[in-house]
Amino acid sequence: MLIKTEICELFNIKYPIFQGGMAWVATGELAAAVSIAGGLGIIGSGNAPAEVVREEILKVKEKTDRPFGVNIMLLSPFAEDIIDLVIEEEVPVVTTGAGNPGKYIEKFKKNGVKVVPVVPSVALARRMERVGADALIAEGHEAGGHIGSLTTMALIPQIVDSVNIPVIAAGGIADGRGFTAALALGASGVQIGTRFVCSEECTADNNFKKAIINAKDRDAVITGSSTGHPVRNLKNQLTRELERMEKEGKTREKIEEYGSGRLRLAVREGDVDNGSVMAGQIAGLIDDIKPVKIIIHDIIKETAEIINSNNNLLKEEK
Repeated sequence: MLIKTEICELFNIKYPIFQGGMAWVATGELAAAVSIAGGLGIIGSGNAPAEVVREEILKVKEKTDRPFGVNIMLLSPFAEDIIDLVIEEEVPVVTTGAGNPGKYIEKFKKNGVKVVPVVPSVALARRMERVGADALIAEGHEAGGHIGSLTTMALIPQIVDSVNIPVIAAGGIADGRGFTAALALGASGVQIGTRFVCSEECTADNNFKKAIINAKDRDAVITGSSTGHPVRNLKNQLTRELERMEKEGKTREKIEEYGSGRLRLAVREGDVDNGSVMAGQIAGLIDDIKPVKIIIHDIIKETAEIINSNNNLLKEEK
């Protein structure tokens, strides 16, 4: 069964599956693998300068001519350089976070770039629709990394009912059951992050992947709430120290300074004790490392089986 929704045609992809644009994790290798497998691979630019992101874009182009995207963190000091780079390299899709892409929409549209902001609330979803977003990624509290306050289950239907553009569900989705639930809530597709970290093509250090595989259901905890920028990580020495600092009333600047560079430490150097192991609450469900193609195939197959099973349960009333 081929699961087609409006975002398949909108983004010219086979399956309505986006890969999360995770900083340090979402490299050209991972993005290319997802796009080749029929989803939309996304490069995470994070706070990287344009030339670093260009290298990742070129990696994708060397491997496939299928559509892909770049995630732009609008608070990055290099955001405007990345925007110019995306247009120069004719990247077809941009997802955005940490800011309002409104002032760049006209520039993107003029150059044929589709814009998909990540939103954690109905108010922001409506605002992004008004400024011209092509679709929205509605990300629930269960996600890894920077998070909002509403759960995916509560957030998705409220946003779907509030806008007239496609909504892509994110946060706590790693298999066909989560995909089916997102479709039932009215989403036109899903964005998946943590599950793709544990893929063969992901270049993150094996210690990072093993930390996710070994995680239990309550191991993905929140730090940084007192700074106004909560982040979900797997608990370790870093999260315990951040929790202590918050309890002692350390300033936002001190907390952010202490956390600086910790994601790279975990992803690239494999220090999963002192580094930031950003992962969603779904980490407890993940227990293996597989090729991206198999991950996507299994999700689509399970989703189709669930839909068919539920259809068989429906009996015509006599």
